[in-house]
Amino acid sequence: MDEARLKAIPLFAGLGKRERRSVAQQAEEVDIEPGRHLVREGDFAYEFFAIEEGTAEVRRGDQYLAELGPGDFFGEMGVIADAVRSASVTAASPMRVLVLTASAFRRLDREHPDVAKQIRKAIDERCRQLEPVNSFQDPPREPA
Repeated sequence: MDEARLKAIPLFAGLGKRERRSVAQQAEEVDIEPGRHLVREGDFAYEFFAIEEGTAEVRRGDQYLAELGPGDFFGEMGVIADAVRSASVTAASPMRVLVLTASAFRRLDREHPDVAKQIRKAIDERCRQLEPVNSFQDPPREPA
């Protein structure tokens, strides 16, 4: 994969040229046809995806959750935490995705821990942004 293309993916944009080169050596670019299932809810996670082009639909069971597009990524939690997929993702259009396998991420972590740390940091920030508001919290009070 061409390391320069990684600049267009926000997750990797903050990396230096050398770090992007390391990621590019571990990643693969894959073209996906519409309708193809990229991940299935409940399956074990073996790879992480970042979308370069196209869109995908995210579902949990029969419930529509989101549409993902260029710059979005998914599958990271399963790869980092060795967990099963929490939702299914299906290509809604022709797509080009960057794929980083769990073993490639572990290799990157061993050989370039600073890069893996930056990727984890970006993933953590994204997860914090997506956390639902605590439903047990009391609503704000009106001023007296």
